[in-house]
Amino acid sequence: MKTLYWLVKREFWEHRGGFFWAPVITGGVFLLLNVMALISGEVMGARHGLHFDLGGNHTTDIARMIQSLDAHQMQSVGAGLDIAMLSSSFLISVVFAFVAFFYYLGSLYDDRRDRSILFWKSLPISDSATVLSKVIMAVVLAPVIVVICGLLTGLVMLMLVALTLSMHGVNVWSLLMLAHPFHVIGFLIGCIPLYMLWALPTVGWLMLCSAAAKSKPFLWAVIIPVAIGIVISWFHLLDFSFLNGTWYWRNIVPRALFSVFPGGWLRYTTQIDPSNDPQSVSDFFSLSHSYEALASVDIWIGAALGIAMLAGAIWFRRWRDDS
Repeated sequence: MKTLYWLVKREFWEHRGGFFWAPVITGGVFLLLNVMALISGEVMGARHGLHFDLGGNHTTDIARMIQSLDAHQMQSVGAGLDIAMLSSSFLISVVFAFVAFFYYLGSLYDDRRDRSILFWKSLPISDSATVLSKVIMAVVLAPVIVVICGLLTGLVMLMLVALTLSMHGVNVWSLLMLAHPFHVIGFLIGCIPLYMLWALPTVGWLMLCSAAAKSKPFLWAVIIPVAIGIVISWFHLLDFSFLNGTWYWRNIVPRALFSVFPGGWLRYTTQIDPSNDPQSVSDFFSLSHSYEALASVDIWIGAALGIAMLAGAIWFRRWRDDS
């Protein structure tokens, strides 16, 4: 266990630029752009004579307007604030997914290319522990960093909006009370285990290609599933009904290449349109809704195949010799 701990720590030291600084910088850029947008709105409003006040004592008018909202309107405002908090996490998650994709592609290939694998094999460290440490780094530790950065960025974003509106007479606390920050925090933290399970097919496939490919693992990782899809689609055009190209492109290719992107499991849940009702927004971003995906057998088959491919990656790392 101690060996695994230091292996994970080594992965973090070597890749903290992608797994730590990339989310931090993305969150900072997101906040900067929003600050610029808020300042631009204030300047343009002052330049063109646009004001939030309803005439006269704007503090009283705006406060009265907020207090006069009915339950449905208050839910709409709260849902909008929750989405504003989640938007930062979404952007950071997209950046993280690209980092994780290329991390897995080079995780085992780079060790062979720069010959550092010879040093690590000289130590009493098993290939299983090495592969497992890389999986833990990008499927467990890195998502935790992403969630923390997303939550901090979202909370700061919420405070910026509240502070801006307070300059126009809106009571900050009455506005913040409409949001559900603890609900958002619980949702993001609770989705980490689900992401770990969802990402396994892509993690296993990319690491298998990284361990097996003698060169250019990216091409192998992309060409093989795409080439198989083209062949299946060709047979499907020839009326071989037992081969369904549409099903393959919809279920196999995305699971093999894009499962590192969070949120894909929502396709296996009850369809909810968040645009129709504020309550549906709360239902959509709830753990009970997300965990409905576990009822789909496709999730478990993908996880099992991912674990099998990780076993193949361990085998290739043990026996692959590019010398």
